[in-house]
Amino acid sequence: MSSNLHQAGVKLLKQLGRHADIIMDTYLAGSLNEDAHDPSVVEKLKQAGILWRPEPDQELRLKRSVRALLEEGLSDERNRQIDSNVGSALATIKTLADHYKEARHSSDYSAAEAYLSDLSEHVYSFADSLRYSIRVLWGRINNEFGYVGTINAKIRENELAQSQVSELLNGLEMFQFSELGEIAGDIRELRKLIVTTLQETMSDCAQELSVVQGRLLELLGRFRQIRGRTRLLKGWLLYTDLHPDYRPADHVSHKEIPSLFNRAEFLLAPAAVDVHNASQELELMGIVAHIKAISRHPVVAAVRERDAPVSLTQSEDFDVPDNPLKQAVDEYFVDVIESGLRQSALEYLADKALPWNAESWIYQVIGGYEGLPDEHKAYFELEPLGEPHPIYSGNFIIRDVELWLA
Repeated sequence: MSSNLHQAGVKLLKQLGRHADIIMDTYLAGSLNEDAHDPSVVEKLKQAGILWRPEPDQELRLKRSVRALLEEGLSDERNRQIDSNVGSALATIKTLADHYKEARHSSDYSAAEAYLSDLSEHVYSFADSLRYSIRVLWGRINNEFGYVGTINAKIRENELAQSQVSELLNGLEMFQFSELGEIAGDIRELRKLIVTTLQETMSDCAQELSVVQGRLLELLGRFRQIRGRTRLLKGWLLYTDLHPDYRPADHVSHKEIPSLFNRAEFLLAPAAVDVHNASQELELMGIVAHIKAISRHPVVAAVRERDAPVSLTQSEDFDVPDNPLKQAVDEYFVDVIESGLRQSALEYLADKALPWNAESWIYQVIGGYEGLPDEHKAYFELEPLGEPHPIYSGNFIIRDVELWLA
């Protein structure tokens, strides 16, 4: 039996070497052009199981096993096939272990040796398959899925790789080494194969797969960021194509700058007064001198509160009179409505000979305008009159305001 198998293997390898040109042409092209080759050679390759035809009207292709051999030997980056069928390998290992134990119990040493050889081959093949799958994943990560040409294709390849990693990790969870230990029992050969070797392989592969998964998630985030920026740029180009007369506005002059353009750092850094700096003593004294003094008279207030009589009767209703300054501003608004003309706040103050200073009057006019409900404010327009600060840019000194009907 082994002699016949040896001869068949040598014959197959010779055919692979003798017809290497045809096989590589088929591997690179994906299918075989039968008209360009000798029909007898093509028939021999079909009978040897190297070429096959999926459908009667389809072209000849390489068998999957031959293609996998070439992909592994050539380290072809197009190879993205990963065998994640861990359950089938685990079932085969358990079955061969039971065959070996039964043959050993029956003292059939030749069969036991054959089963142990098959078991060793499956265990080491399974370990090599896992490491090969991880190498394929690393190869796809290191070139950032360079065999595809678009960002969307890269994202799909990344998601496919993530699903394959998840399937491999889920398959590794199927290995219960307590169960494998019971199967192996006290047989040293079985414990070395299905417990020690597999456990070391599972541990190493699980750690490496976790690293692969983290790298895939990092790549996916970067690809999605690139896709988002690309869509934004394409949308901008489409907008400019549809509106060729578009010119960007002066966003600095707006009250609220869009966040897309508001990327500048602050011109003035945060600062605080250094009261321990003797060189700034004169400036600090000048600032303190301009602060208005407010006398609360806490002693007098406490005496009045102490001497005030306490009444337990029901308090009478009272009305809080309106602020005269506020009433004057309301009359100013009414005068603007009745006249329908544009009026200056300071000119109105002088014409009516009102007793308040100009600064308080302008503050009250601005506050009265801002305090109006939105439906009432829509009927007025308020424009400040003044000039920019001569030293500090961005500051506007208001000298007067004008009010008129919108």
